[in-house]
Amino acid sequence: MKILSLIPPMTQLNTPYPSTAYLTGFLRSRGIEAVQEDLALALVLSFFNPKGLIEVHTRALAQPERIRSASVSFFLEYFDDYHSTIASVIAFLQGKDSTLSHRINTRDFLPEGPRFNSLDAFDDEESGDTLAWAFGSLGSNDRARHLATLYLNDLSDVLRDAIDSRFEFVRYAESLASSQPTFTPLYEALNAEPNLMDLHLRDLSIATIHHHQPSLVLLSVPFPGAMYAALRIAQTIKNTDPKIKVALGGGYVNTELREITDSRIFNYVDYITLDSGERPLLALLDHLNGKRSKSRLVRTFIKGEINQVEFMNWQEPDIPFEEVGTATWDGLPLDSYLSLLDMLNPMHRLWSDGRWNKLTVAHGCYWKKCSFCDVSLDYISRYETASASLLVDRIEQIIAETGQTGFHFVDEAAPPKILKALAEELIRRRVVISWWGNIRFEKTFTPELASLLARSGCIAMSGGLEVASNRLLDLMKKGVSVSQVAKVTKSFSDAGILVHAYLMYGFPTQTVQETVNSLEYVRQLFEHGCIQSGFFHRFICTVHSPVGKNPEEYGVQLVPLPEITFAKNDISFIDPVGVDHDGLGQGLKKAIYNFMHGVGLEEDVRTWFESYGKKIPKTTVPKFYIGDALNQN
Repeated sequence: MKILSLIPPMTQLNTPYPSTAYLTGFLRSRGIEAVQEDLALALVLSFFNPKGLIEVHTRALAQPERIRSASVSFFLEYFDDYHSTIASVIAFLQGKDSTLSHRINTRDFLPEGPRFNSLDAFDDEESGDTLAWAFGSLGSNDRARHLATLYLNDLSDVLRDAIDSRFEFVRYAESLASSQPTFTPLYEALNAEPNLMDLHLRDLSIATIHHHQPSLVLLSVPFPGAMYAALRIAQTIKNTDPKIKVALGGGYVNTELREITDSRIFNYVDYITLDSGERPLLALLDHLNGKRSKSRLVRTFIKGEINQVEFMNWQEPDIPFEEVGTATWDGLPLDSYLSLLDMLNPMHRLWSDGRWNKLTVAHGCYWKKCSFCDVSLDYISRYETASASLLVDRIEQIIAETGQTGFHFVDEAAPPKILKALAEELIRRRVVISWWGNIRFEKTFTPELASLLARSGCIAMSGGLEVASNRLLDLMKKGVSVSQVAKVTKSFSDAGILVHAYLMYGFPTQTVQETVNSLEYVRQLFEHGCIQSGFFHRFICTVHSPVGKNPEEYGVQLVPLPEITFAKNDISFIDPVGVDHDGLGQGLKKAIYNFMHGVGLEEDVRTWFESYGKKIPKTTVPKFYIGDALNQN
């Protein structure tokens, strides 16, 4: 039996999403024939070439002039320039023609549509160079990649406005799936007349099926923005060869489809599995090979005899983390991914810039207490580790296969004890890699440990400061304090490691005063060189988090959900404090953007909330709070 794992549109364009690499590596470690393809990258590249742009031009030209967006109008006016440059730009972003950067930087080579208007924010009045402020005098390649990324973003807008209004590079048709109580919006979209995007994906799916001739196709859906395309692929498979079985899994499925009762989804897929896929997959293969009944499937939804959804949950232990095998990228076009430079946030840049080998240091989270997190789900709650020796064996195997030494450790929170052992093993074996990951800013990360991690190749660390308020950090059960975060982040920064802080606003009972104070703490962290990057996220309550399960402990009341037969995740709540968090969020995001570039660090933080429309209280945080914390033993 041959198994094909597919990455559906849209996930990432700079590197493969790792789920299929994990599953393919696991299956091969068990002697099972397994292959993989990335249809997300394939779909984008099918449009971003001279022939694809001609198709887009034809569709765009058919639009009545009165309804054309600025992006479409610009594309039509400068189509010849797009058509003559697209192949060169794609090759440049794939790292195949670096010298093109000189022509791109002239600003006379690429057509510059509406997305280039954002460059006005970077004007350097002294030099007259609009990108000098962002990249300095030596970053010519980075400048060119940023310009080329804006060029692709313009084309993405054309695809959205002229071909498929749901299209985005990451969140493709996300609204059809995210916390969608009923399958009807997806069902109607899947039964609508296919547009050009759908036709491209259909052709790619058919070609992939004919090439590999699989018996079972695994569709990994990590995000809501990959669900529609995944089901379009499944629909094509069923129309092409109904004998092929299709199984659905992945992060979105594990989180939002745990209570699905709408059987219409089984018009497209045969099985839906939950949580870590290794054990359910082995059980499914046994079933398909006639070695076990369907009643002994593990964590698997099927359509029952009377057209009802049935959940088969035969109890078997999961595959130990040390036995899941080594991820493999064999079969994925590693030389075709696009190294984009979209956001000037230095940590977010790592997500879209360059190809990273994805690796998990430990399964789950060793802390698993944070109130905002889905701590009740397997990917958080089941914590397992592997030895440092085995991890470095996997690292060496991946380097030998890919020829690339960049690693992104994709843990929920990499444990300090394991990172220490891993760093020591890398140094002992003289294995040279560059790596980054996510941690909790806990006191175990001493200056000595930070220095060790840097010597082993650590280039960046992210972690959750969340709401920089000691009261709210306690309420969140975060297990850290602001002063502790200051010391830990300063240790990393002093070791030459880039530090990114995940920040949050709108947590239950958060006041305006706490929001202002939080920004003041963040300002001081930037001022003292503790962090170099940050991003404010709006708090979202989920049904799997402690807040969603026990709202009374957090002083809020949940808004009753409608009848749900499909996706269940986000849930609204009533906060008696009644703060306009969305209004404050604009100021928070503007401030953090400027702080990252060294701008406004001397300003009163209230100045960032000018558009809020209400009186903003003065911060009550001492001016030297972070400095004093750093000076304490």
